[in-house]
Amino acid sequence: MTVAGLPAPFAVLGAGRFHSGLAWITVGACVAACVPAGLRWLRVAQREHYLAGSVERFASRWWRSTAVDTALAVVAVASAVASVGWPIAGVAAAGAVALGPLGLSPWGRTSPLAWTRRLRTLAAVWAALEIVVVGIGVATGLAAPLAVVAALIVPVAVDIACWLTAPVERRLSSRFVDDATARLTRVGPTVVGITGSFGKTSTKGHIAHLVRPTLTVVATPASFNNRAGLARAINEHLADGTEVFVAEMGTYGRGEIAELCGWCPPDIAVITAIGPVHLERFGSEDRIIEAKSEILEHADDVVLPVDDPRLAALAERAAAQSKRVFRCSAVDRSADVSVLRSADGSRVSVLAHGEALAEEVELAAGIQATNLACAVAVALLLKVDAGAIGARLADLPPVDHRLQAVRAASGATILDDTYNSNPAGAAAALSTLKASTGAATAGGPDSPGRLVVVTPGMVELGARQFNENRRFGAAIAAVASDALIVGRTNRRALLAGLASVPESSTAVHPMSSRQKAVDWVREHLVEGDTVLYENDLPDHYP
Repeated sequence: MTVAGLPAPFAVLGAGRFHSGLAWITVGACVAACVPAGLRWLRVAQREHYLAGSVERFASRWWRSTAVDTALAVVAVASAVASVGWPIAGVAAAGAVALGPLGLSPWGRTSPLAWTRRLRTLAAVWAALEIVVVGIGVATGLAAPLAVVAALIVPVAVDIACWLTAPVERRLSSRFVDDATARLTRVGPTVVGITGSFGKTSTKGHIAHLVRPTLTVVATPASFNNRAGLARAINEHLADGTEVFVAEMGTYGRGEIAELCGWCPPDIAVITAIGPVHLERFGSEDRIIEAKSEILEHADDVVLPVDDPRLAALAERAAAQSKRVFRCSAVDRSADVSVLRSADGSRVSVLAHGEALAEEVELAAGIQATNLACAVAVALLLKVDAGAIGARLADLPPVDHRLQAVRAASGATILDDTYNSNPAGAAAALSTLKASTGAATAGGPDSPGRLVVVTPGMVELGARQFNENRRFGAAIAAVASDALIVGRTNRRALLAGLASVPESSTAVHPMSSRQKAVDWVREHLVEGDTVLYENDLPDHYP
């Protein structure tokens, strides 16, 4: 069949004009499919801090995560192509988009959709983009094919909406930043800026604890470490009379910390660690160092853990710029501040400039030596008495969800390390598990003393993610009696690691969700057993 007046290559496109009834059925189905699809991907955008490009990245993961989802994606694309000449075929594409990817809830369980003002704005812009695509289809006689395209590109459209609204959101937040800047100037606290690949929140808490008896201190709550969060923390929490403000500063790329320091300049700057966190955004650890080192520019005093040679080199560079540098270490007694563990790892001694502040102090589980060393250095720079610092070490509180030990109703020990997602932290957690009360026995899978790991693996490690999780799986096989692998994001890598240790007797239990893993633990573990919950991913991850 040909269409008069159209060149041969476009005849099949024009054929859609003669299927108006079927075309409108397809248009209606595709518009309806955009509703659940839009809710899914808007939720992902919200969870990923509205960063353009994040939604497409997660869409790729989800549609490739299972054979069923991949099949649905193939059906959707094939139906979209077929709808050019046979409009009703687009209904199949609409169905695939409405249903899939399976497991990604529009509303969410662990990370529910929240209809904030920003999300409502994003949803309106996204909807407008979809309407434009469908409108072009109606105007050109290609209603069915372009309606199918609109349904298929929902993740792309949400990312475009994120990109379009970002300047507007920045403009809207400017007045809050201006208010925060004015409040900082009026209150005039000493500002301690903290950044790092990991350890920021822990170090922030340690500083507040060590300083609080001597000085009035306010620390940014939770992970309020971006532009909007930092401004909100200042506007809502920085009261008159505050002497020290401890500001956690995060970044996903170069320039972000420099911008934060432009209106919240730290007097004391701390970099806690450099590691392969957010590598898929940064690309390399060298770029991470470049981005994190922006915090040093305005600071007169710098605190750096120099056990990492890269940060040791940064310390030399800062000293050459006439900054006062406190070098911290977990191994070197000659460092400005060192926190040295006893042979069995259960106690620490803290030294400042070679003099003991405290000796053989027992700390809560999960407190990392270098984080504590950095906190002690900051307290000394704030002129807190050395004796007061030493006295406060004994009651240093544990850090929530970072190797926090609690006792379950069954009597089993729970090591909660759910806020950790980096290779160094995971290795430390496995060491703690191995040294915990009880040990895996040969008395059978249900005998007391089982050591269990529940984990979805580590994320945002870029090209290194598979190999890092494979190594993590192998390390689990050397310690645990049971490994519960949650979700599909890193399942293949973790299983490969577990299988790479043929002499291991670790029982492997794939789990579709964290709740299923928790149920298994409650059913099987008893007094004398220990379970490590290593990392936790919200349910917008496969």
